[in-house]
Amino acid sequence: MLKVGDKLPELESVNQDGETVKSTDFSGNKLIIFFYPRANTPGCTAEACDLNDNISILKKEGYQLLGVSADSVTAQKKFHEKFGFQYPLIADENKDIIEKFGVWQLKKFMGKEFMGIVRTTFIFDENGICIRVIDKVKTKEAAKQILENS
Repeated sequence: MLKVGDKLPELESVNQDGETVKSTDFSGNKLIIFFYPRANTPGCTAEACDLNDNISILKKEGYQLLGVSADSVTAQKKFHEKFGFQYPLIADENKDIIEKFGVWQLKKFMGKEFMGIVRTTFIFDENGICIRVIDKVKTKEAAKQILENS
């Protein structure tokens, strides 16, 4: 998994509108990238909505925000429109970004093991250096967790 001190990997994928998003789009800006398992599920909705509800505070602190999951562009678009998110959602269907960040891992749920996205938030400074990794994300307090040490 990407760790504190690592540089932002080169990214290129599409957002909920099918527009290309690259890591270079965020050069010179502080960036929050949060990975979530699946659009429109209870935990992911709580996390994404909490971040959206606090977007003005995050922006005031100088952050840009980017959500990433392996959902399709169509699923991301429905999720984005349903809740009116004010930040892009990346459809990483081929898991390039997910694997670069190391969040595609073995998970356990109800006695079953499977590969999936581990809910994780990465915070980068203006130079693209990872300054914080939140690996125990509280879905209803995601923004508070980010702002705690900013």
